[in-house]
Amino acid sequence: MASSLSTKPFSTDALSAFASLNSDLRSLSPGYLRLSLRPRLPKRLQIQAAGSTYGNHFRVTTYGESHGGGVGCVIDGCPPRIPLSEADMQVDLDRRRPGQSRITTPRKETDTCKIFSGVSEGLTTGTPIHVFVPNTDQRGNDYSEMSLAYRPSHADATYDMKYGVRSVQGGGRSSARETIGRVASGAVAKKILKDFSGTEILAYVSQVHKVILPEDLIDHDTLTLHQIESNIVRCPDPEYAEKMIAAIDAVRVRGDSVGGVVTCIVRNCPRGLGSPVFDKLEAELAKAVMSLPATKGFQFGSGFAGTFLTGSEHNDEFYIDEHGRTRTRTNRSGGIQGGISNGEIINMRIAFKPTSTIGKKQHTVTRDKKETELIARGRHDPCVVPRAVPMVEAMVALVLVDQLMAQYAQCNLFPVNLDLQEPLVPELEPEEVPF
Repeated sequence: MASSLSTKPFSTDALSAFASLNSDLRSLSPGYLRLSLRPRLPKRLQIQAAGSTYGNHFRVTTYGESHGGGVGCVIDGCPPRIPLSEADMQVDLDRRRPGQSRITTPRKETDTCKIFSGVSEGLTTGTPIHVFVPNTDQRGNDYSEMSLAYRPSHADATYDMKYGVRSVQGGGRSSARETIGRVASGAVAKKILKDFSGTEILAYVSQVHKVILPEDLIDHDTLTLHQIESNIVRCPDPEYAEKMIAAIDAVRVRGDSVGGVVTCIVRNCPRGLGSPVFDKLEAELAKAVMSLPATKGFQFGSGFAGTFLTGSEHNDEFYIDEHGRTRTRTNRSGGIQGGISNGEIINMRIAFKPTSTIGKKQHTVTRDKKETELIARGRHDPCVVPRAVPMVEAMVALVLVDQLMAQYAQCNLFPVNLDLQEPLVPELEPEEVPF
């Protein structure tokens, strides 16, 4: 009976009657008996249902909307005594910001960040870090038609279906502007990983529409940020970069859009990250990057191509290197085996769909369920992948720093088994201790 009742919406009268019944039952109960008809939900479930927070140990909450007063994040669980300033975040925010080239949205924002808490005299204090970026170039009138009609394949309709209300201007929380908080917090995570273990996270564009960068053209052992940032599409190969730019230009002038693929690698990742069985490292990475706007696919290692191989062809054989470390001769596993990092280069690919908001006439429906046609206005990316590069790096960094803290707490709290494990923190002489 409880199940059938729970599927029906409560009216105001029903709620009043429920409250009255509860009160009557309390008045009839003897002093030693108290009845409670309030539903009890685990606090953990209530927190996670909000959907704007990621992480368990290094915990990030993003806030703000495309055309509100601003956007940002709160970082909780950041270790203390880490040198940190706005400049550390601004580098990646500048890589993400709109209006940086002709193949991105023409919206002009400086995306200048401000740290409001959690940092004192240039060092993190271990308390929540609040980062804020103001919105300065909003054009709410561009969305007047979209307040009535849904953009095909956009989140307009589903936000109405879920919440019964939505922020029309700029798409609200479904806008890529929300990712500013992710990129800012990801910059902090990247700094921690680099300082702690020399971990490097690099992403680049490997496909735009039908222009596909051959995998063997890029050496992941020597790839540099300079190579990636040497052109506006963020493809490390100059020849293919020009082809990708031309493909975006071709649809941009027609008011259309295209999708693409971002490849991301991680070098010098500590071994042992990942928590089987439900929090395997590749599962956490998939969840994190697939939470980005416009994502449609995720592969790591050999991905779907691995299904065409036999076990003897696919297996990564082990060997002992000159430093006595267990390594693999190939890396079809993508740096992760059994859901745990093995120290090899982690590599993954993330597919992004074409931008939904385009300047071509499309059939759609209005909020009051009438069929109509829509030509969307506003300023939008003809292809999202060039600006998605720092977003992917940020989400990968957030996963790794959270898993690093989990690994240290569970498996490095006591002396490790040196025959099988590598300590996360090397033993230091007293004069070498940094703090």
